[in-house]
Amino acid sequence: MSLSLAACKGGSELVDFSGSTMGTTYTVTGVDHDRRVDTAALKAAVEKTLLDVNAQMSNWDRSSEVSRFNAATTTDPVSVSKGLAEVVRASQQVNRDSDGQFDITLGPVIEAWGFGAQNTGSREAPDQHVLNAALASAGKTGALQLDGNRIRKPHQDTQIHLPSIGKGYGVDQMAEVARSFGLSDFMVEIGGDIYVSGRNADSMKWQIGIETPSAMTRQAYKVASVSNMGMATSGDYRNYYERDGKRYSHIIDAHTGHPITHRTASVTVLADNTMLADAWATAMLVLGTGRGLEIANKLDLAAMFIDRNSNDLNKGFVTTSSDRFEALQA
Repeated sequence: MSLSLAACKGGSELVDFSGSTMGTTYTVTGVDHDRRVDTAALKAAVEKTLLDVNAQMSNWDRSSEVSRFNAATTTDPVSVSKGLAEVVRASQQVNRDSDGQFDITLGPVIEAWGFGAQNTGSREAPDQHVLNAALASAGKTGALQLDGNRIRKPHQDTQIHLPSIGKGYGVDQMAEVARSFGLSDFMVEIGGDIYVSGRNADSMKWQIGIETPSAMTRQAYKVASVSNMGMATSGDYRNYYERDGKRYSHIIDAHTGHPITHRTASVTVLADNTMLADAWATAMLVLGTGRGLEIANKLDLAAMFIDRNSNDLNKGFVTTSSDRFEALQA
């Protein structure tokens, strides 16, 4: 989760409202320099856009476009919305660049571990036979065939799972709405995935707090200065369960089908848009600091890794940043 730190002063008026979406909350904060923005109309437009995104990409809504695609058994090309095609195309690129660790066809494995849309509240580590069956239908992100706005499944049981990128796409759509209402200095956010444009009311870059990766506290661990970029943080410290003294995180290694076990607790990524920041934050967390940092520096990605202290897992964290992240904060 990222926490916004913003202020407003002078003759400008603060546009500020929030609501519920995608099982979490959204926020819009902007600086209306000319006091001409109709806040009620802006909120209505934002909420309509979010309903549209949800209708395209929610794995929790059985009537959504992606749910209908998943339910279909055909392997013929299927026409989809421009937005869904864009998200799948971006997912394939991140998949290729992340050693295959960003896998939007991993849904059956996520469900097997009890973290998916079908979770009824009871979570148990899956039997190996169940996990093997789930793995057999996963790992197909690169095999999805795109031709314009038409997608073809490689197998009848292939499914697309979008929580790790769809929310970021939704933030980007909110940003487009904000711009259409004449805002140039604003922050939009869904559940901690953020896009910031321009400056805050103090004419400074937006100051965004990165949460301490601990289930025991909610406080800022570090503050990042951000402008005209998307930002997302992925962590393993909120959504997990424990069985027989073992901890199982919702962050799944696409190669093994098991939750990650390394010391990296969270990763924050800055990117040109929130869709990519969202996807890369998840991919980098799966990869861990070692391999993740190599890829981030190779691709000039801005990423900050927070690892649990190797000497005492209950005390403190170690922070490592990519060259691009350091340059943006200089």
